[in-house]
Amino acid sequence: MGNLYRFVEPVLLFLLKKKGRSHGYELAAELREHALTDASIEAAALYKTLRQLELNDCVTSEWDVTGKGPAKRVYCLTPHGEEHLAEWITVLDHMARSMTRFVRTAGKQTRDESRDERPTPLPRRLGKRSVKTG
Repeated sequence: MGNLYRFVEPVLLFLLKKKGRSHGYELAAELREHALTDASIEAAALYKTLRQLELNDCVTSEWDVTGKGPAKRVYCLTPHGEEHLAEWITVLDHMARSMTRFVRTAGKQTRDESRDERPTPLPRRLGKRSVKTG
């Protein structure tokens, strides 16, 4: 069913714009809430997407060594990332309209066809008639 992981990218861009900076595990927790698909998103896909966004200059990252525990990578959206998010919003808006149009058309077609496949009901007879056999 296509590459659903591709739809992780706009959500990550959106979350980084909303949050300003974020650790990967924080993004993973919110990703489920804003996901564009019902498919579960594995952590590996999340981090792979973040690395690709960084290579494309949409995201920067640095190590956060403050606090207890191991160092954590913190991600931030770049100006190019904000532009890329705007492009995604335009694409997704167009896609949402196209999908709505498709669902309406295909749903109507399917309903019409299933109606045509049902047996035609026999007309009700008015009054009682006896049928003679023999």
